[in-house]
Amino acid sequence: MRRILIFGVSAGLAVLLFLNLPRSADGGTLDRPLPAPAFTHRAPGDWLNSRPLTWKDLRGKVVLVDFWAFECWNCYRSFPWLRDLEARLEPKGLQVIGVHTPEFEREKVKANVEAKVREFKLRNPVMLDNDYSYWNAMGNRFWPAWYIIDKQGRIRAVFYGETHSGDRQARRIEQIIRNLL
Repeated sequence: MRRILIFGVSAGLAVLLFLNLPRSADGGTLDRPLPAPAFTHRAPGDWLNSRPLTWKDLRGKVVLVDFWAFECWNCYRSFPWLRDLEARLEPKGLQVIGVHTPEFEREKVKANVEAKVREFKLRNPVMLDNDYSYWNAMGNRFWPAWYIIDKQGRIRAVFYGETHSGDRQARRIEQIIRNLL
């Protein structure tokens, strides 16, 4: 599988068109909220920084699902923004859930992912999605990808590509999250 790099909100809209999701013209929000699929990994060994979670566990929180792979430079260059967003909005009800979906065989090794979670200083729960089951359930195609889920467990917005504090995409994602909180 080839890694496709997507930058900015307009690229995200193009991807939404490609995936045929119901969408609006405002930069990633969906016209019709869609229910988030159940997490596909339920074994304790498939989660880092948390016990296995369900959407029932997360009801009442706004969730930012982050699809990433540890060798994706667009992913790890987005982590400073993600950690900052999480630190500021977690007390208000935001929960970040990482979904590590590997591209390369060495990214499937749990010890390697654990080391990268420590290196990147990720505190949020991370589900190991070595079989691409959650990637496929979400209809995802890109690293990094950001899915904003509302308090009722519905997908409200989708964004793709490297994101940095203060850039247009970061501001849009934060605004949507704040509105949902």
